[in-house]
Amino acid sequence: MLSLILLFSSSLFAQDPLAIVQKAEDKLKGEQSYAEMSMTIVRPNWNRTIKMKSWSRGTDYSLILITQPARDKGTVFLKKRKEVYNWIPSIERQIKLPPSMMNQSWMGSDFTNDDLVTESSLVKDYDHKLIGEVSLNGRKAWKIELIAKEDAAVVWGKVILHVDQAEYIHLRTEFYDEEGDLVNIMEAKKIGELGGKILPIVVVMQPVADPEHKTVLEYHALDFRVTIPREHFTTQYMKRVR
Repeated sequence: MLSLILLFSSSLFAQDPLAIVQKAEDKLKGEQSYAEMSMTIVRPNWNRTIKMKSWSRGTDYSLILITQPARDKGTVFLKKRKEVYNWIPSIERQIKLPPSMMNQSWMGSDFTNDDLVTESSLVKDYDHKLIGEVSLNGRKAWKIELIAKEDAAVVWGKVILHVDQAEYIHLRTEFYDEEGDLVNIMEAKKIGELGGKILPIVVVMQPVADPEHKTVLEYHALDFRVTIPREHFTTQYMKRVR
């Protein structure tokens, strides 16, 4: 029994949790990508669906364009390194989002601005520790604890990742506040091929305090073969992206 425990422990700690997180992030983002998605906000008495397009270059640049519903059409979110901007066409106004707004709801959903626009980095802003291995829906996963660095401007004080060992995808993510309380749980509900890779197709964000609330994010298209000019990720381009 002791030998089995020692064998398991040595195998577990031989894995580099930072490398696992980095590989999972690289797989989802790629060097460049274009995606079409829908987000359905579910509440006890109503549902609302938002459709969007997104472009990204690595983890430093991303652009999200809202295409539906009509009242939000043309709204744009831009991430440029550590800066985040929002273009609101109805009032023709551009806003630079301060760090204090990153923990606010994104478009009324259960995702935060930081979750969608990703100002913070799971790789750079946290210390990583491999704390176990689990099985989720028949898939083996590493369980990795991320603790926010003292000087990091992040929304979550702690994050627990469950990363699939075969495909390096996030199967389950638990988000904790600075007091250590569990706030949100995000789970991959459908896994399949996207852009030539095996990735989550449907992801659900569930607030722990409101079990009747949830937000469902679904990918309809994902292309990693695109070439996106850097000029695409500028505040000037926000006003004319289509």
